[in-house]
Amino acid sequence: MKLSGKVAIVTGAGRNIGEEVSRMLAAEGASVAVVDLDEARAEKVAADIVAAGGKAQAFICDVANEDDIRATVNGVADALGGVDILVNNVAMSDNKHIFDITTEEWNRTIAITLTAPFLFGKHAAKAMAEGGNGGRIINVSSTSGYYGRDRAIAYTAAKGGVVNLTRSMAIQLAPHNIRVNSVVPNKIGSPVGKDNFDPTRPVSNLRGRPGVPADLAKAILFLASDESDFISGTDLFVDGGVSAMMPGSK
Repeated sequence: MKLSGKVAIVTGAGRNIGEEVSRMLAAEGASVAVVDLDEARAEKVAADIVAAGGKAQAFICDVANEDDIRATVNGVADALGGVDILVNNVAMSDNKHIFDITTEEWNRTIAITLTAPFLFGKHAAKAMAEGGNGGRIINVSSTSGYYGRDRAIAYTAAKGGVVNLTRSMAIQLAPHNIRVNSVVPNKIGSPVGKDNFDPTRPVSNLRGRPGVPADLAKAILFLASDESDFISGTDLFVDGGVSAMMPGSK
């Protein structure tokens, strides 16, 4: 198993990408902290992992609250024996035009999509450094962090921030043997904050199909494992090739 004996925190783990990442890391031997604000979702994912023979525990956290984040990281370290891997998956989208979004909506989107990865990274990295064995942090960015959109403003700003947050974290945490990278999905699974996935929705990419959570989970597993030991501070695009296409291409 690629992650035997490791402890992993996955945020936004109650559904979609976070759920699949939790299952995959557990299947590779990690003890997984399933972090979500929705207790029922978190408990179900953790219970399913345990029923399948893995190790997991649910942790309820409001990622817009630093005290909650700090308590969650400390709780994971105490309950599971440290922190080795952090997957910053949690996010929300505003889906608003600049004329329509309120300051409150802007602030909450930034808090959950950008500030939460910073705070989880800060507190988890401290636990990793104290453990003395290094660690791996994988931030989930988005193609929306590289391109503007006509129906989101705070989300694109936040995801763009995640891109450079990843690079600065990688530089600052390298002396502690902590590798930091990001994955960059495009239209994988259900839309951000939604439950329903429509596998027939039209996409324009080089693979000719929508992405599914397992596509991103496999990339995250790679970055969390020793197989990627010489990779740090980079962005792995898992977008079906859409970012390679000229705008307007079919």
